[in-house]
Parts: sequence; C-alpha cells; structure tokens
Amino acid sequence: MTIKITFIGAGNMASSLAGGMIAKGMDPNNITLSDINDQQLQQVRKQLQVNTTRDNISACHKADVVVLAVKPQVMGKVLEPLKEAFQQRKPVVMSIAAGITLSQLEGWIGADMPIVRCMPNTPALVETGASGLFANAHVSEQQREQARAVMAAVGLALWVDNEDQIDAVTAVSGSGPAYFFLVMEAMIAAGKDLGLSEQVAKQLTLQTALGSAQMAITSDVEAAELRRRVTSPGGTTERAIGIMEDNNLRQIFAQAMQGAYQRSKELSD
Repeated sequence: MTIKITFIGAGNMASSLAGGMIAKGMDPNNITLSDINDQQLQQVRKQLQVNTTRDNISACHKADVVVLAVKPQVMGKVLEPLKEAFQQRKPVVMSIAAGITLSQLEGWIGADMPIVRCMPNTPALVETGASGLFANAHVSEQQREQARAVMAAVGLALWVDNEDQIDAVTAVSGSGPAYFFLVMEAMIAAGKDLGLSEQVAKQLTLQTALGSAQMAITSDVEAAELRRRVTSPGGTTERAIGIMEDNNLRQIFAQAMQGAYQRSKELSD
C-alpha cells in the first residue's frame, strides 16, 4: 500500500528523513514538506524533488503519516490549528521534538489520536542515526511499522517499553554523539601534544573511532572483550586504560549520563 508522508518543518532532520525514505525506494511524489521558510522549501524541493507547501492544514489532509519536526517551543502554536485536520484524517503523528510528552501532544490534537514519540540523533543526517520510539495505545500495528520505517530510513530504530525510557534514550544516543566528539577532541589534542601534526592526529583519531565502532557492531563478542583483546599485559594500552580507570572514567560517564537523563525529564515537566 502506498502511504503519504507529511513533514511539518523542513529543517535538516526532516530533509534527512525524507531523503532516507527516498533512498529506500519511496516515491518523492508521496512526500510533502511544509514550512514557513520559502528558502528552506526551495532547497529541499530542488534537492529531493518532493512536494512543498506553506499550508500545514492542506498538507495534513492527505497524509497517512505526519512527522512533527519543529522546535519544541513552537509546537503548541503549530499544532492547535491542525487539530480538525488530524481528527478527520487520523494519521499517525510522529514527534521528534525533545521534551514534548505524549500527554502534551494529546492535549493539542486529541487524546484519541495515534501518536509516536521519537528521539533521533544527529548522525541521522548522514544516515547512521539511532532512534528510540514509543507509541500511545491508539497506534495500530500497521502504523507502528510505518513509524519505524521512517526512522529506520536513516539508521537504527528501536521501540522502548514505556515513555519514561525516552529520557534514557536521550541520555544514551540523543546526547551520545557529543560524548564521542569530546573524546575525539581530547585524543586529537593529546596527539598534537605528542608531536603529531593536527591533520595526522585528526585522521588517525577519526579512523580509529570509525574502525572501533564497526568492529563493535559486527563482532560476536561484547565491547569489554574487544577491549581486553587489545590490552596486552604490560603493554601500552594497559598503561593507558589503567590511568583512565584510576581517574574514574566510568563514574564520569555514569554521572554525565545521569545528568542528561535528569535534564531530559526536567524539559518534559
């Protein structure tokens, strides 16, 4: 069955999701992006050959899936005029806005609407994202698969057991890219301190990060075992890992991610 998808908001994440769907074989004629920014619409229309409009209501009248890709602070203002169109069409509504709860969304568009809350991350922009999803009770199995397919077009898409776990997803994968970028920054700076040029330190660091992630993804053993295999007794890696452990690296990560989790819950209150 052919489905029609509307994106409310035509920013980077929306255009990446639309591009991912097209790369997976979806007809661009079945995708509409709506935005108030004419320049943004012109860019995505040229890049993706999709339908574009400034009229959110008409875009929603023909949609089977509506992806809300606007900033959290304007979500209520954007949704209130769409309630009637949503109630008539009953599309599955997906929100990728951080901190906006199902309860808030149901208050704006109706408690009987099928709604999926999603937490993507920025690597979705290069089709290697990781997303967590949670659906309310009105989402059918078919709609669940439609929602999953949208997020899976740009990477990994996993369902969580309850809405509170979206805050945990935020702490792990939503904010996670920044943790790895910080580690990369630190390794590049340390490499320069050891005498490498910035270019060489950067290339070695980024390729090592890529290779390590690929090994972890494709390996049949846990990350801890991969680490042990690299860590020869009395060797250079053992010395480095020992210094990190002595300085409580694990506790730092645990505290940082707990902080991200708590902040996500605060934003939802």
